Amino acid sequence: MHQEAQNEQPETNEIEGVDVVVIGLGVAGESVAAPLAEAGLRVVGIEAGLVGGECPYWGCIPSKMMIRGANLLAEARRANGVAGTATVEPDWTPIAERTRDQATDNWNDQVAVDRFEAKGGIFVRGRGTIVADRVVEAGGRTFRAARGVVVAAGTSPAVPPIPGIDTVDFWTNHEAIQAKELPASIIVLGAGAIGSELSQVMTRFGTSVTIVEALDRLLPLEEPEAGAMLKEAFEADGIAVHTGVMATEVERRGERVAVTLSDGTRLEADRLLVATGRRTHIAGLGLETVGVDASARFAPVDDRMRVADGVWAVGDITGKGLFTHVGIYQAGIAVADILGGAERRADYSAVPRVTFVDPEVGSVGMTEFDAEAAGINVVTSLVEVLGTARGWLHSSGNEGLIKLVVDKDRGVLVGATSAGPHGGEVLGLLTLAVHEATPVARLREMIYAYPTFHKGIEDAVNRLEL
Repeated sequence: MHQEAQNEQPETNEIEGVDVVVIGLGVAGESVAAPLAEAGLRVVGIEAGLVGGECPYWGCIPSKMMIRGANLLAEARRANGVAGTATVEPDWTPIAERTRDQATDNWNDQVAVDRFEAKGGIFVRGRGTIVADRVVEAGGRTFRAARGVVVAAGTSPAVPPIPGIDTVDFWTNHEAIQAKELPASIIVLGAGAIGSELSQVMTRFGTSVTIVEALDRLLPLEEPEAGAMLKEAFEADGIAVHTGVMATEVERRGERVAVTLSDGTRLEADRLLVATGRRTHIAGLGLETVGVDASARFAPVDDRMRVADGVWAVGDITGKGLFTHVGIYQAGIAVADILGGAERRADYSAVPRVTFVDPEVGSVGMTEFDAEAAGINVVTSLVEVLGTARGWLHSSGNEGLIKLVVDKDRGVLVGATSAGPHGGEVLGLLTLAVHEATPVARLREMIYAYPTFHKGIEDAVNRLEL
């Protein structure tokens, strides 16, 4: 971890004048603070944890390194009966070493701190609190920001209040990412992106995995067809799947953990991983000074990322999509507003998201359920990847689907799912179509390269009944 002693700040009662204070230097906060400092503003960046936040140390980067290793093992095994005979012996050691040494610099952020300071930024290790109009306290120092304050405090793992959970040494994604060794068995609570990705990684490296999801399917925020497809893939990998049930009790049994489910099922494993979502930390930021309820889950923002006059918020804390790419997008809007350049306004109608399981699940915009709930006259189409030329040629690991959600009255896509090999990459065309409200008729006029996975989009478009 970072060495806090290296960044201790002298306590002083003097109010220091600056241009902008950024509270939280995760990816979103960095993406505000760095360009403002490069533009010549006097910028203070405040961070109690690691500069860069969740994504480079416990999220996007190290988890995808692990997923890459797990997928290599799976792909090698698929050679059997297709291209010869393969024998695979999993080894977690190079994964752990690569995660520690290459991805996270052993969870040390000094390089990131130096990078910010080299741009002219003022770094403060601590927790920032707004105490008055454009006045922030952090690390024993007080700053008055002439232009304003940007709040980018991020989120942390949420732990549900299950009876007995405080009696066991459970993991969150942090401990899972930092693990030098994997347990022989593990129970995973939560089948969203984090729980699903880590479950598949661990099972492919030899851990016996049981995953539990309170809602009725895996990836419950995605299309039901994607959840059903993933359930089949998980079970083929050897993962025991329990959906539609909640954990009602957790207890330690010797060196193992026992979990009781709402249907009476009792599970037991060496470890428990809690992946039941994320929580924000509005209380303590001082946003009540600008009228935000300290008990609120998210900071309310307008389409220029403004919370109030002189206060902006970006990233997870806005609740507009807990994704690195959304935080960076919002940061660009806030920077433009602060600098007074060309006006930019946020539009979340075509937010792409990818869960890096195998088969990979990419989606953009609304699901069918969301669109109907919004009162849209919906028509959908769905094709199986196996039914496309590339899916058939791929021969193994080709589970997948492409689903389109269309506003029939306007004749445009409002959402889509691309699941299968390279599902997140195939999503690119669909994201553009949703973003630009490209007419379905126009999509039918395109030439799609053959034989590619993305040609399945043409099949799905041609099946639409408009």
